[in-house]
Amino acid sequence: MRLLITGGAGFIGSNFVRHILTEYPAYHVLNLDKLTYAGNLENLAGLENHARHEFIHGDICDPALVERTLSRGVDAIVHFAAESHVDRSILDPTAFVTANVAGTLNLLDGSRKHRVGRFVQISTDEVYGSLGPSGAFTETTPLQPNSPYAASKAGADLLVRSFFHTHGTPALVTRCSNNYGPYQFPEKLIPLLVCNAMTGMSVPIYGDGLYVRDWIHVRDHCGAVDRVLQHGRPGEVYNVGARQEMPNIEIARRILRAFELPDSKMQYVKDRPGHDRRYAIDPSKIERELGWQPKVSFDEGLSETIDWYRSNTAWVEHVRSGAYLTYYDRMYSQRQQTLSEL
Repeated sequence: MRLLITGGAGFIGSNFVRHILTEYPAYHVLNLDKLTYAGNLENLAGLENHARHEFIHGDICDPALVERTLSRGVDAIVHFAAESHVDRSILDPTAFVTANVAGTLNLLDGSRKHRVGRFVQISTDEVYGSLGPSGAFTETTPLQPNSPYAASKAGADLLVRSFFHTHGTPALVTRCSNNYGPYQFPEKLIPLLVCNAMTGMSVPIYGDGLYVRDWIHVRDHCGAVDRVLQHGRPGEVYNVGARQEMPNIEIARRILRAFELPDSKMQYVKDRPGHDRRYAIDPSKIERELGWQPKVSFDEGLSETIDWYRSNTAWVEHVRSGAYLTYYDRMYSQRQQTLSEL
């Protein structure tokens, strides 16, 4: 299979690239990423000369680039590329609509034209809005996005649905709960708290710290996306979660304990506008239809994640200093120049 993975230099995308290359020795991966601030080629270190991995630096909103890429022959698309940080979407929603809606439309148009065999849209549980103290999101929960980010992802999901029903595009949608694990950009909750605790800094907590999320290790998410890619029914939505709900303040306490730091290191900060109180996913459908089950407990996954950041301080330093932004020039531009001379 020739698989196009968009956003494959990001957190979840890079983990999925590694998953595919490990699990499927006959697969060739085209990895298309714009390398915005959250796209980090150091996430793909060691794959520069991999025979079955080809990195393409470009924008999913560029029709000519998407056309050139798909004209080479692509069997399936797994679409991770997105602007995904809620706080940034509040400050600049235009960038989110452009990348998440227009970019997805461009890929769907190309997929229809080139008769791509499968299109998997990677979405989020945030499209459902906020939950009360009980219950969980199912695939039939109405979409009620409460941030510009969530609204842009809901718009993309509806475009995917429309292409399936109008054009017969073999497209599917996955909606996952909060991910954590290696290579996650330190603006997100768990890596931010871990990286701050590593250096003895205070750890920021929004509001009262009682915002609840369902946490899933990125390794389990990659396994779920793989299962949907291989066996999911076109036109369907599959919710992906691990039934591991936890308030932010409890996560902060566990991280502080891992570094033998007191709770007084928690610093309560001004809350985000429109902050959803609780998310929870019911993954019964993907468990029942596709036989997928999460394997990583939160305690195990958090311990592994803390160990990874402790063991990869250079990666953290490069992200925080911005040095990672020069990785493309250092590792790929010279290689491409050499190839052009052959």
